[in-house]
Amino acid sequence: MIRLIGARIDSAALRANLSLLRSRASGARIMAVVKANAYGHGLVGTALALAGADAFAVARIEEAVALRSAGVAQPIVLLEGVVSDEQLTEAAHLQLDLVVHEPGQLALLEAFRGEYRFRLWLKLDSGMNRLGFRPEEFAAAWGRLQALRTRPLALRVLTHLACADERDPQITDQQLARLAPLLRNVNAEVSIANSAALLARPDTHADWVRPGLALYGVSPFADRTGGEFGLRAAMSLDSTVLAVKTVLTGERVGYTGAWQARRPSRIATVAGGYGDGLLRSLPNGTPVLINGIRAPLAGRVSMDMIGVDVTDLPQVRVGDAVQLWGAALPVEELARAAGTIAYELLCGISQRVPVEMS
Repeated sequence: MIRLIGARIDSAALRANLSLLRSRASGARIMAVVKANAYGHGLVGTALALAGADAFAVARIEEAVALRSAGVAQPIVLLEGVVSDEQLTEAAHLQLDLVVHEPGQLALLEAFRGEYRFRLWLKLDSGMNRLGFRPEEFAAAWGRLQALRTRPLALRVLTHLACADERDPQITDQQLARLAPLLRNVNAEVSIANSAALLARPDTHADWVRPGLALYGVSPFADRTGGEFGLRAAMSLDSTVLAVKTVLTGERVGYTGAWQARRPSRIATVAGGYGDGLLRSLPNGTPVLINGIRAPLAGRVSMDMIGVDVTDLPQVRVGDAVQLWGAALPVEELARAAGTIAYELLCGISQRVPVEMS
């Protein structure tokens, strides 16, 4: 089937990124974060491409079911843990590693009468103030896990860094300072580093690192691209020119007439809009590639289409290839233009956009 728009995922780029991150990880094992449909890249295909990872991390049990159904045998860490007896029983059936971050989850484990021995990750809230036990609660929670009837296969510790992608190290330093005294009293493997900390803070690498965005070839830092770290963009969002028309000086293009021609202009209408995952906040002038050459967005992003000023590209015709982001046009650049982060663009790819792994 000929498609007007689609996302192509480069499995070789995924593997290359995993290899590079492993070389930067100071010997730590890699827990590849594939939640949220692998940041839009396709959950199962991405996990199979990243078969060299030591473990996978997902947010919700449905994601773990999909991975196990596809034959993924590595440890799968359920980052949000479970919220009911039924989920705990299913997690045992799927042989999942559980993050334990609140008292109700401790109670579920204490009441569990199955024989499966979980690997458990006790989450410390070192300053994110989202999930996890506060430092003053940590020792009691650790003690309760050690006392479980069905003794865990392993007890581990993790925390999440709130500001590792910012250049000011103060908050990360504070979080590490809260963690350090607690770890002196436990004999456990530890996971701290996300993508940003893996790339910029070797003192956070510990036993396990948890890269997400960097695996997909994208930088977690607002002022740098993945390519600057040697990473390769895994996703290319490709589209097609639907129409080309002439617009006279002073005429406007698109909803609200947000773009006005300052000269006789040629406007290419391209398949792709907020119904596909492009952000309506992308402004005039945002670049796209048509036949490999940059051209600026002209007018509002609509549900199914965008306008592109191709006045200086007289060779553009209906059916020509368009790249909305990819190896030659970093998604980080579009994110900056829209005033957001690359995560939102990648995760926002809609279900109607076919995703193909190469």
